[in-house]
Amino acid sequence: MLIFQLALRFVMARKRPMVMSLMGIVFGIGFFVLTQAQTSGFEKFFIRTILGTNGALRISDRFQDTVELVQGVDQKGRSLFYFESREGAVFREGIDHPNEMIHALKKFPNLKALSEVLEGQARLSTGTREATVSLLGIRVLDHLKVSDLGNQLIRGSIEEFRSDQSGALIGSRLFDRLQLKVGDRITLSCPEGLIKARVSGVFETGVSQIDKNRVYLQLAAARSFFARRFGSTWMQASLDDPTSAPEVASHMQSHLNHRVVSWQEREKVWLDVFKALRFSSAISVSSILLLSGLGIFNVFALMVMEKTRDIAIMRSIGFSASDISKVFLWQGAMVLSVGITLGFLFGACATYLVTKIPLRIRGIFSTDGFVVNWDIWHYCWAASLSILFVAIATWIPARRASRIEPAKVIRETA
Repeated sequence: MLIFQLALRFVMARKRPMVMSLMGIVFGIGFFVLTQAQTSGFEKFFIRTILGTNGALRISDRFQDTVELVQGVDQKGRSLFYFESREGAVFREGIDHPNEMIHALKKFPNLKALSEVLEGQARLSTGTREATVSLLGIRVLDHLKVSDLGNQLIRGSIEEFRSDQSGALIGSRLFDRLQLKVGDRITLSCPEGLIKARVSGVFETGVSQIDKNRVYLQLAAARSFFARRFGSTWMQASLDDPTSAPEVASHMQSHLNHRVVSWQEREKVWLDVFKALRFSSAISVSSILLLSGLGIFNVFALMVMEKTRDIAIMRSIGFSASDISKVFLWQGAMVLSVGITLGFLFGACATYLVTKIPLRIRGIFSTDGFVVNWDIWHYCWAASLSILFVAIATWIPARRASRIEPAKVIRETA
């Protein structure tokens, strides 16, 4: 108790430098939490967007089973290693037997839902304007289970699309560019034929490439339009655990002889960008905590120099070297505990306030404000870094103070 009281008195004796060091910890922790909440929030929102648009897995082209076994042997002919190579595999576009594929896929664990998709290029005409579009034929109920299409609709309704065999769902940017209205008639043409359709709804994913050129038709209408009675282009799948998509994709591909691509593989570039932003922001903001640690080190180092005589007196009346060290360590613990508490409050308040700032983003996802991720690990990492820096900054002066010899100090100041 006495050591704690002495530490508190030492801290209160140097209020201004202690407050400055304390503010460094508070702002460092707060900004660390804020930046991590923002970067991870946008990353998770992007992942939800791509999972809700293109699904966790995409099963597409079939490849010929031209597997070659590459094997290494030693001088005695014993096998050292081997692996399978499909470098010479020949891919055939699409899925020839979708019903059989669906039956086979349902045997895999972790699979949540499947949607058969027929895709092709078409020319959309309104009578006054034209555009080349990517036309997707889907079974509505199946596709709603593997995507977020129902929530992405901003005009019209899914029920209108389901009830009208000639209905079409159009991307928002394409809809605006062609100056269409819900209920308008459009003409779709391709080398195989021509079809009249009615705009039943407009969807917005926030992914510009999709919103400006994608059109949905019902699968039966798309088959008639492309003159394809059988087969499909690809299948979209959702998983109970989307993070396991790479392992599931590898397992499926080895058993089905069809190309299976996970969402992590499809979006690797953007995921790497978000990861780089998260780490760079963490490193940048950690510099504030490092500077606050250096500030505490300077304060305590000067305190040791100023309090040399007092420390010598304390040692001479019975305080041990470890007691002196504890006095300084308690000072660091006081500043650190207050800094972490206030830093957490500052970070939480700042994160909440940021969510109220309007920010319209369209391109890789759609949002009208800052997206944050409330994660306890952001606070844990911020606290851990501050503990590390402050512990080092406190321990060095505390160790120096504990080594002061009272007899030597008294002789020098006599």
